Amino acid sequence: MLANGTPVLVALVFGRHWDRPIDGGRLLGDSRPILGRNKTWRGLISGALASGLVSSLAGFGLLFGCLFGLLALVGDATSSFIKRRMGLEDSARALGLDQIPEALLPMLLAAAWLPLGWLHVVLVTGLFVVVNILLSPLLHRLGIRGQPH
Repeated sequence: MLANGTPVLVALVFGRHWDRPIDGGRLLGDSRPILGRNKTWRGLISGALASGLVSSLAGFGLLFGCLFGLLALVGDATSSFIKRRMGLEDSARALGLDQIPEALLPMLLAAAWLPLGWLHVVLVTGLFVVVNILLSPLLHRLGIRGQPH
């Protein structure tokens, strides 16, 4: 949540400054964006660094945290890529697809890096899906998220 939440907060502070899209605004052969304008280098860097900082403070190390955050953001970008291929807009809701890659990819790293079992991976991924679904409408009402999902 930190990796994907930090870019949202950074965008509130900086607006459109330094918000270069990762895909450079390019389209694929289907005439749809590769990822979309909301997946930016600023978001990728800020989310990974925030995760690294918190991980370091928690005793897991800067490298682990940066990689963990980066994988969460790669999972989120993967969801965006799939949603664009399905013809869905940036703000469209895709239950499960919006949450699972973002949680599962970093948890696979955690299982390889830390003494965690597959049950931990499944439970944390499932918990993330539930919390994300429940928390998103609240963040929307507080004006932090643009969409209620």
